[in-house]
Amino acid sequence: MADVKPIANDPVAGLVDIPLPREVTLWPQTWEARFAIAVLLVAITVGLWRMMRHRYANRYRREALAELKQIERADAAELPARLSLLVRRTALAAFPREQVAQLAGSAWLAFLDRTGGVTEFSQGAGRRLASAPYARAELDDGQRSALVVLVRRWIRGHHA
Repeated sequence: MADVKPIANDPVAGLVDIPLPREVTLWPQTWEARFAIAVLLVAITVGLWRMMRHRYANRYRREALAELKQIERADAAELPARLSLLVRRTALAAFPREQVAQLAGSAWLAFLDRTGGVTEFSQGAGRRLASAPYARAELDDGQRSALVVLVRRWIRGHHA
């Protein structure tokens, strides 16, 4: 057999690997960009904190509105009394007890008008709330819906 000599000039043997670039960092390179990111993170944190505080402070409103939905389906004879108790409990949750607990009659209705920014409690459908826990009165559908709408609007929009 013939002697086979290996090829001395291997074309792949002389290749050198391509140098790879440095890894790209995700951290910004300038101080201005770092400062902007820090300010953005602080703003997001403050915004979330304020949103959670507002949500927690208005939890009683959400609970009162959920109870109002249940009361709407109640018997027409007991609706005014239950609405009156709901408004009273909501006011006690929102305002200082010393300011709300002693109010009754026209003073109670004036308080609801003042805090709700309306006059319908002392001059409209809301007058029934002053005597509702003590005197049962049958309401027609129009009076019933007007009273429910008024209470819902007060729960959503009252202010201290």
